[in-house]
Amino acid sequence: MSGIKAVVLDFSFQTHPLKIHILKNNWIKITVLCLMAMACNNQSTQDKSGSHTNATTISVKGSDTELPLSQREAEEYMNATPGAAVSIVGGGSGTGITALLDGTTDICMSSRDLKTGEKLRFREKKIDVKAVIIGYDALSVIVNPKNQVRQLTREQLEKIFTGEITNWKEVGGKDAKIVAYSRESSSGTYEFFKEHVLDKKNYSPTVLNMPATGAIVQSVSQTEGAIGYVGLAYATSSVKSLNISYDQGKTYVEPTIEGAKDKTYPIARPLFYFYDAKSEVKVKAFIDYILSDAGQKIVAEIGFVPIK
Repeated sequence: MSGIKAVVLDFSFQTHPLKIHILKNNWIKITVLCLMAMACNNQSTQDKSGSHTNATTISVKGSDTELPLSQREAEEYMNATPGAAVSIVGGGSGTGITALLDGTTDICMSSRDLKTGEKLRFREKKIDVKAVIIGYDALSVIVNPKNQVRQLTREQLEKIFTGEITNWKEVGGKDAKIVAYSRESSSGTYEFFKEHVLDKKNYSPTVLNMPATGAIVQSVSQTEGAIGYVGLAYATSSVKSLNISYDQGKTYVEPTIEGAKDKTYPIARPLFYFYDAKSEVKVKAFIDYILSDAGQKIVAEIGFVPIK
């Protein structure tokens, strides 16, 4: 308290204006220095706390098939990269492609290649699309575990999903109605299955379109006469995967990672990431991580086929 009194006494002397002026200047300097110190300390505290208010978020949107893979890749990438932020949203390959066209996502996940019309739309918008294959997938045709059918030919699958075959007894099963489940039209899996299994023929109006791959698994597991198709990573013990023949029944192949890798399983496809070349600096580190040994290990762990 004595120090404070001394200062007050100094300022109370009207006969020493010079001393008062010096004291006022010193207090101003002290105040400024204190404010600067507080600001530096606050910045240091933010840095130590790991706050990244200025971190740029990479947005990824599209294929539900790739959703669990991208979520896991993003989680591990952010753990390994301080300050990184990645947002992952599903909705289907078509949804992701539209978002990339509209500039509302940085990366589009797609389980199919771009269509000719989509390529033209990107060209019209002067968007230089870059494509990266991050892994491969085998499409598994699934039925209820109680179904005695174990294998089908491509031709039989085509007739089931186009509505020509409607009863399981027509393909070696018991007398029961076939309930076919498919992804909705915005899905890359829907498009791939139509092109490579249905020989580009249209799905039957009786086929039930589901909003997500998980919904197909759940529906097939609960419906004895059901059939559907999902990415291999989604095929759980609650459903039964069928062996498929692409040589009119001479050879049937089980859907496995090994079969997709050595191309003995016929319904296999690449998994794409599409992005605007202008965003390459922003997305490169994340994509490089997925293509790295660590990232490709995750591809295998999730149930897909690594590119190397």
